[in-house]
Amino acid sequence: MDVQAQEEVHRIWDEISDFDTSRSEEAARHLLTRLCDLGGAWNATWAGAIRVGGANADDPLAGWRVGAVQALHAAGSLPDEGHFKEILRIWDRREIDVSFLLPLRDVGTFRTYSLRRDLPPDWFSSPFYEAYYGSVGTHDAVFVAFPMNGDCESHLGFYSRNTFTDEEIALLAYAARGIKWFHRHLMLSHGLLMASAPLTPAERKVLQLLLTDASEKHIAHQAEIAASTAHQHVVNIYRKFGVRSRAGLMSLWLSRR
Repeated sequence: MDVQAQEEVHRIWDEISDFDTSRSEEAARHLLTRLCDLGGAWNATWAGAIRVGGANADDPLAGWRVGAVQALHAAGSLPDEGHFKEILRIWDRREIDVSFLLPLRDVGTFRTYSLRRDLPPDWFSSPFYEAYYGSVGTHDAVFVAFPMNGDCESHLGFYSRNTFTDEEIALLAYAARGIKWFHRHLMLSHGLLMASAPLTPAERKVLQLLLTDASEKHIAHQAEIAASTAHQHVVNIYRKFGVRSRAGLMSLWLSRR
């Protein structure tokens, strides 16, 4: 990796560190945008994966589920992250495509995996590839997996109209590896780390405001919900994270554990 590319990665790290904890999704969009430009990708995703119930001998995916996904751009005819969520619905139904087994290689370690590098040539003429990659102009995709613990991983995905070079893959891996704190914040913001259950979309919206100094009344106004509904979301968030106050909640973001 040349010095100029390395310095650009360091600038990106500095940029996302300037976002408040309450703006994690906005920071993620900024990160994905900058890394797409750096790695020659047309689109990118972040996904939080969790293992539910441990490894089951009858489950080829060893209990792994994707708890949250955020796409930089909508792909295909489905709005927002719908295209990617459709792939995840197939994953959850355990309709196994060979590409689903790539993330399980060396699970629990920091790693990269990519379509053109790791899948056989005949896969690229399969109906699955055409439906979910070729049809939206994706020729190749590379993923960077960052394990948070044995049952929780953060994955960045990048999608290109060309084949990723080894240098581009190494650059994206370097960029992802140096920001463990940011992977942790993304997982926390979706209730995928240190929480008893993932947060609902409404709870995530309230959480972002809870991480500021906004009162519950202001949170209700900003979220356009009733004050009683805002309070119930706050109670549910505290319960899921096992804390009793806003100070306890904020301490999770400050902790390095």
